[in-house]
Amino acid sequence: MAGGGATPGEQRPGELRVVGTSVAREIDLVLDRVAQSVGKRAPRVLQVGSRTLVADRNVRNWRKLVATRFGPKARFVGLDLVEGANVDCVADICSDRRTLKGKLGEEPFDLAICCHVLEHTRHPARAARNIEQALRPGGFAFVAAAWSQAFQATPDDYWRFSVRGLMLLFGRLEVASSFYSGGDVGLDVAYRIERDGRPELDPRAGAVEQGLFQLVLDHEDNRAVLARQATERLPVSRTYLPSLFVNLIGRRVSR
Repeated sequence: MAGGGATPGEQRPGELRVVGTSVAREIDLVLDRVAQSVGKRAPRVLQVGSRTLVADRNVRNWRKLVATRFGPKARFVGLDLVEGANVDCVADICSDRRTLKGKLGEEPFDLAICCHVLEHTRHPARAARNIEQALRPGGFAFVAAAWSQAFQATPDDYWRFSVRGLMLLFGRLEVASSFYSGGDVGLDVAYRIERDGRPELDPRAGAVEQGLFQLVLDHEDNRAVLARQATERLPVSRTYLPSLFVNLIGRRVSR
């Protein structure tokens, strides 16, 4: 897909493009970046919010993905607030840096994964800073957070983020890529917005995003949608957004 009236296959310089992809493909690209960064050295990987829950039907097994890609020498640390499956270290990512270092050790990480966690933290800016500081220079972070999603009180639900919001939180990271993804089980769809092959991060790109992801119904269609629901829904708006997540891949720079 491309904007600006381009014919299929044609790409003009400076053209804003919407590129269809998938989360699985984007994860492969992240792991490619990490592999190129570490060379023959085994990477050290941190997953924030790693505990496996019965309700998590659409959550990827990062430990398995890392082991498959890098072999048994890869060092994986699963961090969570409470003990459970896939948890190696019990701690709050919002803790002070000294406490986290005591739990995680002094050695920095080559990749930090923080997917669907920030919206549940009390102090997302503190969490972002701790993730940045946990990375070695040149290390990568993969952050996914809700932009539009129903309330999820596990353990609680505080925030929603835009790509620009994540950029503010993770100011020490150089943006390598960003994309939008859906939330339906079994439907792996994602979209990157690019200009000249690079992520388009200008806030004016929001006009494109609004046109792509927002649905406005007329009054009759709105009533019909509400009437078909299994349980009562109150008519507060005719504008709807799907479950949508923003994803940011950043690289820690030496500053």
